[in-house]
Amino acid sequence: MSCRNNLRQAADGLVCAVCGRKYPVLNGIVRFVDTQHYAGSFGFQWKVYAQTQLDGEHSRRSENAFRRRTGFCPEDLAGTLVLDVGCGMGRFAEVATRWGAHVVGIDLSRATEVAARNLANRKATIFQADVFNLPFAPQSFDYIYSIGVLHHTPNCERAFKMLPPLLKPGGRIAIWLYSAYNRWYRFSDLYRKVTRRLPPQVLHKLCYGAVPLYGVHQLLRKIPLVGRPASAALAYVIPMALDRDRNWRVLDTFDWYSPWYQSKHTYEEVFRWFESCGLEQLHVIEQPIAVQGRRPVSVTKISDPDKSEVERCVG
Repeated sequence: MSCRNNLRQAADGLVCAVCGRKYPVLNGIVRFVDTQHYAGSFGFQWKVYAQTQLDGEHSRRSENAFRRRTGFCPEDLAGTLVLDVGCGMGRFAEVATRWGAHVVGIDLSRATEVAARNLANRKATIFQADVFNLPFAPQSFDYIYSIGVLHHTPNCERAFKMLPPLLKPGGRIAIWLYSAYNRWYRFSDLYRKVTRRLPPQVLHKLCYGAVPLYGVHQLLRKIPLVGRPASAALAYVIPMALDRDRNWRVLDTFDWYSPWYQSKHTYEEVFRWFESCGLEQLHVIEQPIAVQGRRPVSVTKISDPDKSEVERCVG
């Protein structure tokens, strides 16, 4: 969307009304990017674990995580237009649509194809797009969230600052990022210099080491006095997910070691980002580093009564 002009529907996708650039529909997804760039590992990850983290009849883990990381509730989102930045396979969009929102999800990777399938029967519109060049008009969305995504971009601050202009007056935004207050990941940062360069298929096989290593931790913690310190030392030297669920354990370990970019942040710097964008009513959400803010209502609203909200948000 380099020329920032309106798009019109074409037979095989969208086309810029001014410069004529075409954005094709492939496998049911409008593609605003030509490649996955630095997000290829996520395309692999979410095709392998297409439904692992989706809520079901016996689990609301993703819904609980969504509440802890955004502070939003069903009453907030019902009937609203919501932007999910870095939707992956649709884990949190599933929650938001279940709560009654119409979700527009974007992701740089081909995980968008998985999200579209998972959300086929929901009020959701999925695009493959780059957060640094989003195809939306200003003041389009009632709510925006990005959970565990912006810290995987080349510049987390700049990625965040692309989002507040897309909020309607009075709209709210919430992000969740990795915390810089913990130092347990120091060894993993060293390992990641190698692991992020491995083919995703190879790294994924290595991450199955998290399966037996979990059992080692369980045994160590049963040893009186020295067991728990020994487990903590092992976790410091070999950081890995310790989820009870085997699939989640391997998935989260892969998710930690595979991304090309991975930054950590503090509340002080994130609050500065929010304030520099003119956001107000800033507050910390339950799970660090999670911050929510609101766009002032005094901002002049831009609207086009001849288009639906979803059509209007595609600039």
